[in-house]
Parts: sequence; C-alpha cells; structure tokens
Amino acid sequence: MYNARQFSRMCGVTVRALHHYDRIGLLRPRRTSAGYRVYEDRDVERLEQIVALKSLGAPLAKIREMLDTHPLGLADALRAQRRVLEERRRALGRAIRAILAAERYVKSGGANRSAALKKVMETIQMEKQTEWTNQYYGDEAREKIEAGKGRWSPELQERVSRQWTDLIAEVQASLGEDPAGPKAQMLASRWMGLVNEFTGGDADIQAGLGRMWADRANWPADVNAKAPAIRPEVWRFIQDAMAAAKR
Repeated sequence: MYNARQFSRMCGVTVRALHHYDRIGLLRPRRTSAGYRVYEDRDVERLEQIVALKSLGAPLAKIREMLDTHPLGLADALRAQRRVLEERRRALGRAIRAILAAERYVKSGGANRSAALKKVMETIQMEKQTEWTNQYYGDEAREKIEAGKGRWSPELQERVSRQWTDLIAEVQASLGEDPAGPKAQMLASRWMGLVNEFTGGDADIQAGLGRMWADRANWPADVNAKAPAIRPEVWRFIQDAMAAAKR
C-alpha cells in the first residue's frame, strides 16, 4: 500500500491530480481509519487507463463512464473517441489545405488580404460539403480517402468536375453507338480513368462510391443540384461498354 505522495511519485502524476480524481469518483483509493488515502497495486492499472484515455483527449467524465462500464462498453466508447479524434484530424487537414490554397493564390498575384482569407473560407466550405459522403464508406475506406485528400486541391476538384461534365455530355451524344465499338470503348476507358483518379483503383473506395451514387435521391439538395445529371440511359450505355470490354 502507498500513501498519496508515494503513489504519485511511483506513477508520475501529481498529488493534486490524485485528489481531484478522488473527488470526481474517477479513482477512489481506500481510506485509513484516520481518513488518509491509501493506494494499492490494483489502483495502478486504473490510473494507467485514466492517463492513456486522457492523452487521447477524452474528458474526465467520459473516462469515468468508459472505465465503469462493461468491457464491451469500453470498446464502444473507445471507438467513439477515435471518431472524435479522426474528425479533429480532418478539421486540421481542412485548415492546412485551405492555407496552402491561399498561399498559392497569393503567390499567383492575388495579394489582397481579404481575397486570400475568402479563399481559405471557400476551401474549408467546399471540403465540409463533401463530408456527408462518409456514410457510404467503411472505416478503412474513409482513412484511405482522408490520406489522399492532400492532393485534391480546389483547382484539381474543379478540373475533374469539368471533365465529368464534358464526358457525360459526350456519352449522351453517343448513345446510338455500338457499346463494343471503338468510340464507346474510348468513352468507357475515360470514365474508368476518372473513377480511378478518385479511388486509386481501391475496391473498398469503389464500392462506397457505387453505394453513394445509388443513393443519389437522398443526397443533400444543394449537392444534388450541383452534381452532373446522369440519365439512366447513360449509366446503361457505360455499363454495356464496360461489359463488352470484359468479353
């Protein structure tokens, strides 16, 4: 057994912190008949868990909830905390990319301070508008998409958006072509090229992308209005051309 000072030195925390953890019911030591706090070896593990979760940014009240629940509850709580941290990471990524975009804008001659700050806000807003897509991807796919976001500057997004609009119009104008013919095959190849530019050929990301487009009726209204309109016959033509390429 250890008194508070001995326990604090052994575990690398302050006596003040131990007293605070006791007051809020996070780490309750035994008490002597005289009312002094007495810590045991079993308290070491609890304190290590507290310190670890605190380092992840979890608030003390949440840590107490995590540790006082069944182990499965702890796993769920850890998963929720991980998602909080991932969102913080995404927010930091958005801010960094927005600042980089503003730097490029200033270097290109847009030296007006208000215009540069407006560029920052436009970039952050553009990225926030795309985050609703996370619901269609699993954890691994989301991590892969997040890792690749650094290269998706607003300029690149705008270019790819124009390419999609142009390609869809070309497919629409070519619906009478033979899906196995050279023109249809060329269009299908360009289509897959644009898909792969986003997915990197990753099967998990491609599956999520398919789920997202299949659920277009439930997209946010402002997103739906800006996205290129792809008529059912365009989908069928591309699918037929891709099937013909496999034969």
